[in-house]
Amino acid sequence: MKLTPKTKRNISRIIPFSVIWLLSGWVFIISDIGVTRNQNLNPDTDIAFTIPVLIFANIANLIVGTIVGLLEVVYLEKRFVNHSLRSKFFYKFLIYLFLFLIVIVVFYPIAFIFDNDLSSSGLIAKMGRFLSSVSFLTTLFQLSVSLIVALIYSAVSENLGHHVFLNFFTGKYHQPVVEKRIFMFLDMKSSTTIAEALGHVRYFKLLQKYYNIMSDPIINSYGEVYQYIGDEIVISWSMEDGLKNANCLKCFFEIRKQLHTHQSSLMEDFGFEIGFKAGIHFGEVTIGEIGALKKEIVFTGDVLNTSARIQSKCNDLKSDLLISGQLKNLLSPNRYSFKSKGTITLKGREKQEELFDVSNPG
Repeated sequence: MKLTPKTKRNISRIIPFSVIWLLSGWVFIISDIGVTRNQNLNPDTDIAFTIPVLIFANIANLIVGTIVGLLEVVYLEKRFVNHSLRSKFFYKFLIYLFLFLIVIVVFYPIAFIFDNDLSSSGLIAKMGRFLSSVSFLTTLFQLSVSLIVALIYSAVSENLGHHVFLNFFTGKYHQPVVEKRIFMFLDMKSSTTIAEALGHVRYFKLLQKYYNIMSDPIINSYGEVYQYIGDEIVISWSMEDGLKNANCLKCFFEIRKQLHTHQSSLMEDFGFEIGFKAGIHFGEVTIGEIGALKKEIVFTGDVLNTSARIQSKCNDLKSDLLISGQLKNLLSPNRYSFKSKGTITLKGREKQEELFDVSNPG
């Protein structure tokens, strides 16, 4: 079964949660072994670290981390999208506290069995002693620490973007790197008029909904959000991902389709039909971390200016989507139709560029 881009992305976001829980589990196990010299000081409530118990503890940590990751990525992230960071932490902590109690009730009896050959009545008695012991509170504390680390990762990843966070963490762009990439500058139509009519608060809420609508089409076309600039969004692809199945074009038309589906809701909430226009081009960029007081991964190169200039010609050339002739020549024959708009001199550039209007007959 072929995984969808969204499923692949979700899996790549869930894996770090499993790793966080596994590593934090190792830290606590090693600490306990170091303090107790691997002696079970409280045999009535605690479990000795035998090889089977250690194997089971690692498996349990991976399972719990995966469950936390699934809840975060698939459900809770969307459920608390409009909450402050403080309220997110508070409500999530309560949810996970309930989950942890279930985990302890389920997993600890299994670990007891690995540690001792107990009868069912002996197992229940030992479980009761454990739940009323300091060891139980210590376990909750350890789980809480792992949870806090996971929630911090979740918050940072959500705000920076998954790919940007991983690139920071791995140091991929710590030294400048030159890559060829495709860029789409996508701009809302009549944004100034809409902003004046709505006021800055309602307009901000419109932008939130507008960008949320775009999320799935961007993910499904393997795109990455580089920047949000007011009502403009800059989307980027590697050359391979952007050219494959014309993903850079597919993204535009999938966003248009999604926006059409939500037009009645947008009209009801804000009183406007929302449209957009875009320009796409490719070229070399230098990518690297920049900034002293605040680090960002920044792209620099003429392709960014050119893509923006192409998008700015949409109104003059009466087109919703314009691409450069250079990009058109790289795209394999596909379902999209191209119409030349002539060779244009773009603002700030001496070299002329042939531009093509793109439509989707199907």
